[in-house]
Amino acid sequence: MDKFLNEYLEQVEKCLKPLAVSERIDIVKEIKSEMVELQSEGKTAEEIIERLGKPKELAKAYLGDLISQNNYFSWNRVLAVCAFYSLAGFSGLFVIPTLGIVAPVFIFCAIITPILGAIKLIDSLVNLGFPYASYIGFATITNPLAVFVLSILTGVVLYLIGRGSWKLLIYYIKAISKTKRHLSV
Repeated sequence: MDKFLNEYLEQVEKCLKPLAVSERIDIVKEIKSEMVELQSEGKTAEEIIERLGKPKELAKAYLGDLISQNNYFSWNRVLAVCAFYSLAGFSGLFVIPTLGIVAPVFIFCAIITPILGAIKLIDSLVNLGFPYASYIGFATITNPLAVFVLSILTGVVLYLIGRGSWKLLIYYIKAISKTKRHLSV
């Protein structure tokens, strides 16, 4: 393969560094196979690079597609969001980091809140004497059963907010990301 094309692939791979190695390799292989196909059709290296666009833009398009494929939450996807953010530029300067931080924090709090309510309830029923269990509660509500029920409801609300923030982040990324160019001829 041409020296310019190899340098181009290296630049794309550099932009995709935060991704898992397997995903990065798959993306580079896909681009490389397209390059080989275009070379077999008689295209020059300059024509191929012109068709693919800037390495940073191509990497951003792949990251945007990777993130927006589905809505589930995972830490690998958080890394992909960070990589996309580094390529997204000024438009996502506040929105991407804010939603990228808010979503996992709300989901984490949604898990912790019912656990703390359960600790307060168990401590009051069995008298285990957990330290600081008496401080767990909602404003003036001291009844352990009421605190437990409210903590479950609060956990559900926090989860929904976190999930909504994650979906909003995915929607925003879809909106500012250019759809991956069709590489097939």
